[in-house]
Amino acid sequence: MSRLKLPSISPSEITSEAVWQSRRTWLRHAGMGIVAAGAGSLAPVASSWAQSEQALLAATPNPDYQLMDKPTSEKDITSYNNYYEFGTGKSDPFENAHKLQTRPWTVSVEGEVARPRTFDIDDLLKLAPIEERVYRLRCVEAWSMVIPWSGYSLSTLLKAVEPTSKAKFVEFTTVVQKDNMPGVGSRIIDWPYVEGLRIDEAMHPLAMLVLGVYGKQLPNQNGAPLRLVVPWKYGFKSGKSIVKIRLLENMPMTSWVKIAPQEYGFYANVNPQVPHPRWSQATERRIGDGFFAPRVDTLMYNGYAEQVASLYEGMDLRKNY
Repeated sequence: MSRLKLPSISPSEITSEAVWQSRRTWLRHAGMGIVAAGAGSLAPVASSWAQSEQALLAATPNPDYQLMDKPTSEKDITSYNNYYEFGTGKSDPFENAHKLQTRPWTVSVEGEVARPRTFDIDDLLKLAPIEERVYRLRCVEAWSMVIPWSGYSLSTLLKAVEPTSKAKFVEFTTVVQKDNMPGVGSRIIDWPYVEGLRIDEAMHPLAMLVLGVYGKQLPNQNGAPLRLVVPWKYGFKSGKSIVKIRLLENMPMTSWVKIAPQEYGFYANVNPQVPHPRWSQATERRIGDGFFAPRVDTLMYNGYAEQVASLYEGMDLRKNY
């Protein structure tokens, strides 16, 4: 594989190590003896932090997929999340995801493939060498993080099932555990959560099948035991806790396109020139810097334009948002 030149982030943009917490999370931990370490930050939380109990996941840093920047703090990565199956509040996944059952776990890969197969999660852990890749993640709500993911290219899994010539799209379906996911009782989404990519997007080496973060197996609130990360797209494209992958000839109907097509398009490429109907996408807030820190400019394709812009050559990116 040729060496990819990934975007750099200037020192002024690096996410602070200071722990940003919502008032709700602070109140929840206050009774455990947390002491404020300074204005806008909290002292380290003791053993109550779920990630301290996660199994280690050995990963070799891949120099082709690194940012020379200090990642967002592990506490922020694991306590400030969107995972609506556990609630719509940013701290809800951290509070509720401990109920998620991640063993046993299988992922079926089917559809337009020559060798359909159901993979056990342990098979996927051994399918390819585990790499550490530092990617940026940018949320449609205009916040971002710098995260050290562990896994390998999604294309590794797709090649193992041999896509047919009819495979034009890839659909991802995530788990529903009604007894363990309080959010699925809501009518926000027609569960299960479904997302999708074009086949050329899915086969791009940046598209990553993720099994860990910060050198540990994924915490439940981050999409254990298996999730997708597509760093040039808004975060809602990166489905969590995947149980089924289908290769299709036609574009799948994805969850957010079904709910609000005027707000969330199928492509969801990070594009600061196309505002969300209810807010601008021109700037973003770095998690960890606090609400009052200066916002920074959003980069086209989240800073990965050199790698992925050719995928969309000739497309109207306002129409195909």
